Amino acid sequence: MKGILTIGLLVLSNAFMTLAWYGHLKFHEWKWFNKLGLISIIFISWGLALFEYFFQVPANRIGFKENGGPFSLVELKVLQEVITLIVFMIFTFIFFKNETIKWNHLVGFVFLILAVFFIFKK
Repeated sequence: MKGILTIGLLVLSNAFMTLAWYGHLKFHEWKWFNKLGLISIIFISWGLALFEYFFQVPANRIGFKENGGPFSLVELKVLQEVITLIVFMIFTFIFFKNETIKWNHLVGFVFLILAVFFIFKK
């Protein structure tokens, strides 16, 4: 149960972080954002990123073995990175329709899956 909760919280945290890091690239499509300067966009992104911490910190505390969770520190980090890339790809396909996956991206994802396999192998 703690493993599923950890993964769910990591997905939520990465959704907010991806929106904070890359969502502003679509702000120009909304008229009222066109008048904002870089500092304003930074503060909006920072505000979104704050919500990432509301999910990331509990995910790590709940999921960490030394706190009674199922994952080692290395496993938590690898999970977070894989979830980040999955969330990013979904975000890209929804909001940036002109992006495509190429063969080298697929090869990279295969290597990530292999990394997860080897990290979690006992």
